[in-house]
Amino acid sequence: MPLSYTQNMEDYHLALAFDGQAGGTYIDVGAGHPVADNVSLWFYERGWSGLVIEPQSDLAALYPRVRPRDRVYAGLVGRTHGLADFYEVDRLHGFSTTVQAHADTARTFGAGYHVAQRPITTLARLCEEHGLSEIDFLKVDVEGGEADVLAGNDWNRFRPKIVVAEAVTPGKGEPCWEAFEPMLLSNGYRFRLFDTLNRFYVAEEHPELFEKLPAERTPWDRVTHMYEIGRAPENAKHPDHLLSRRLARGLWAMLPHIDPALMSELLRRGEGEAVDPRSEEFRLALGRIACGYDGGQIVDEQT
Repeated sequence: MPLSYTQNMEDYHLALAFDGQAGGTYIDVGAGHPVADNVSLWFYERGWSGLVIEPQSDLAALYPRVRPRDRVYAGLVGRTHGLADFYEVDRLHGFSTTVQAHADTARTFGAGYHVAQRPITTLARLCEEHGLSEIDFLKVDVEGGEADVLAGNDWNRFRPKIVVAEAVTPGKGEPCWEAFEPMLLSNGYRFRLFDTLNRFYVAEEHPELFEKLPAERTPWDRVTHMYEIGRAPENAKHPDHLLSRRLARGLWAMLPHIDPALMSELLRRGEGEAVDPRSEEFRLALGRIACGYDGGQIVDEQT
């Protein structure tokens, strides 16, 4: 079965609508991580490309490394152009938002946040700057700021064939689509699907897509979900299991050669107690770990 990367099969539903289309263009607003819970990755790995918009710098920086065909705007999208407050949630990056009340909700899940100013522009301005005349789908997931994003578009000039917008409040799941649905309907879009999290709209000039997009969420077991494949080295059913095992063996063998600054970052990401990567004790530990993989120790593969 195909692998769905999304929370709620958003990519699969869009794939049904665009079935048979060899390539295309998307705009992914609030793109998040380039793989996990990502709506546009399904299409990227099938040859599509587009504009991804992600104001969290650590996540935005991953796109050129993982998805180099995409263009990246590392800022906010709304009704105006300039600077705006952004509430960046610690650990639970999917809760980060321009709406403080929604950032406060993240605290009930044990996550704090900090406020930073980020550049903000309008969707219409981004489309013009990037020459996006034909847009197959627009996805908007910005934790309560969806109406502001959609209000900043010029719907006469830039008309995505399908618009997918998160339609419930972050962390609470309460309906909130009344803030943007009238705008879409008045600009020639027809509502087609509510998947319990997002609402899908199709431009009235594309009735063929309206018919191909399901009116109800398809059965959950039509796809393999990202959470089902787990971590690559640990799950033999992961599509990258063998590659990850090879990389792991190579990493262990390379440990004594890794720059101390990079080693410090690896340790930070691995959490745990602070360690001095330059200490003699630590360097010997690296040697003991590496010797089982760099040829220094003969290992019986049968044991």
